[in-house]
Amino acid sequence: MKRALIVIDMQNDYLYEKRKPIFAYNTEELVTAVNGIIREYSENGCDVIYVRHIIQNLPTNRLLFGYSLAGTEGAELYDGLDVISDYVFDKLLGDALTNKELLKLVKEKSYDTLCLCGLDECGCVTSTALGASKRGIKAEIIRKGTATVFPEKKVAKARKKLEKAGVNYI
Repeated sequence: MKRALIVIDMQNDYLYEKRKPIFAYNTEELVTAVNGIIREYSENGCDVIYVRHIIQNLPTNRLLFGYSLAGTEGAELYDGLDVISDYVFDKLLGDALTNKELLKLVKEKSYDTLCLCGLDECGCVTSTALGASKRGIKAEIIRKGTATVFPEKKVAKARKKLEKAGVNYI
């Protein structure tokens, strides 16, 4: 079985001290868990792939979103994250596999399982897992390496959708 670890949206705007209050993740706990996962998967011969959510840096997007804006410090991978590979891809949509270069890599490397961690469990992690499933690629979400700011009702709904799509939590 050929697996890859995909670390999703572990960016400054979601994790550093200057982040917006809506991103109330426990940075220390999450980054420690994700860094441990990165080491574990790397030591077991898995490729580690990083994905950044990037929003075009336009005046309207600065007003509407104000985070993950292209070319800003906030859009960069979090400084405390262990970045051990050159596999870094940007995405404009929730599903990381909409990045054609990432999808090409996944196909070229013949990964049969994508192990996902990062942010947000009910956002881009779920979107990427469902995107993998639609493309016939097995996806697993590493529970200890994800976090969410969404209410429990939304979490339960997302997990049910993932289960129906054949996505497992590990």
